[in-house]
Amino acid sequence: MASLQDIRHRIRSVKSTKQITSAMNMVATSRLRHAKEAATSNRPYAEKVSEVVHAIAKNAGTDFSHPLLETHKDGKKLIFLITSDKGLAGAYSSNACKEAESLIEKEDDTEFVIVGRKGVGHFKSRGHKVIQEYIGISERPTPEKAREIALSLIDLYKSGKYREVTMIYTKFVSAISCEPKSGAILPFAPLEAEEDSLHTEYIYEPDAATVLGFMLPQYLFTVIYAALLQSAASELSSRMNAMSNATDNAEDLMDKLNLHYNKVRQAGITREITEIVGGAEALK
Repeated sequence: MASLQDIRHRIRSVKSTKQITSAMNMVATSRLRHAKEAATSNRPYAEKVSEVVHAIAKNAGTDFSHPLLETHKDGKKLIFLITSDKGLAGAYSSNACKEAESLIEKEDDTEFVIVGRKGVGHFKSRGHKVIQEYIGISERPTPEKAREIALSLIDLYKSGKYREVTMIYTKFVSAISCEPKSGAILPFAPLEAEEDSLHTEYIYEPDAATVLGFMLPQYLFTVIYAALLQSAASELSSRMNAMSNATDNAEDLMDKLNLHYNKVRQAGITREITEIVGGAEALK
């Protein structure tokens, strides 16, 4: 049976852990509000850009050519994965990594561009090739960094080494819910006529093909920046929930330890009283 000193030490240790998890929960909650606002305010813009670009693509004509529309029969698959730089965020990064693993057909046929230390460590430790990594931006993405990533992916695709670029990020649904999403971003594929519900008429100057050529890189930047914002909000919400659960578990454990401490202490007092009474009886 553990001594009273051991139990007191355990209680102090759990109390210290609870203070840390509680503080991390408050920090994540505070940051989540700003990240949620950024992701929510960016979503209408990203959706409108996507709508406009697909409408332009529909009117550009079949003879229009652009490096981001070209298909490469040969080449590897490139996965652009967004994870977190830090841990203690529940299953946020592991779920995104599992989604990426499900898209790997052949290990030597897939390469990675990864945001976040967790994703980089996960795939490097398993022998996968990570050609580019971006560290320190998962919680606070910036438009400049998103543009840098977009231009890098464009250059990689234009090189002809890759037949497809697939992006995996975590969509922010609510403060208690988020889910990994994946989809091909290159080559750009205009919506089919039966899938396209866009009926807005646009006037193009000088023509739709020229406008589309200018808009495609901007569209890719917008998609990547929106994914980074969604992932940042998802990471912070996952960390907030994980730290809240850890704090609650620490409180439950402290209650159990206090109860156990009182039982051991009571048993010690009872034993001492029994010894005193027994000694007194022996002296009669």
